[in-house]
Amino acid sequence: TRIFYVNYPRNAFDTHVYQADTHARLLTYVSDHISAFMTDMKRLGRADDVTMMVFSEFGRRVQENANLGTDHGTAGPVFVIGSQVRGGLYGEMSSLTDLDDGNLRFTTDFRRVYATLITQWMGQADTTTVLHQPFAPIDMMSA
Repeated sequence: TRIFYVNYPRNAFDTHVYQADTHARLLTYVSDHISAFMTDMKRLGRADDVTMMVFSEFGRRVQENANLGTDHGTAGPVFVIGSQVRGGLYGEMSSLTDLDDGNLRFTTDFRRVYATLITQWMGQADTTTVLHQPFAPIDMMSA
């Protein structure tokens, strides 16, 4: 199988109240599971065969709401993980002061990340069938 899609159960990250402790706990769980999976792939000799992309379908607003949480926003991070990935930050950090109606402005279109994985990881030249228009890949894969 070329692609597995897994979602976090019960939409646990969709919090808006007393968010700091909840998110810290959830991020620990997620990072522990990602680390364990990637460690297992290395132990099994399959680390070079796996690349993982971690993302959320929504970002968060910068300003805290009245309930000590944040509401849905626009921009958010995408993490690409694997032994074939050249680590680093690709794109620019979003500004915390130059906002779009209270939302972060994205600096890298997520479809460029998809185009990267389609071409550089999956070896497919045509990205327009999936993305409906061309997007320049990001040079992040080592193989």
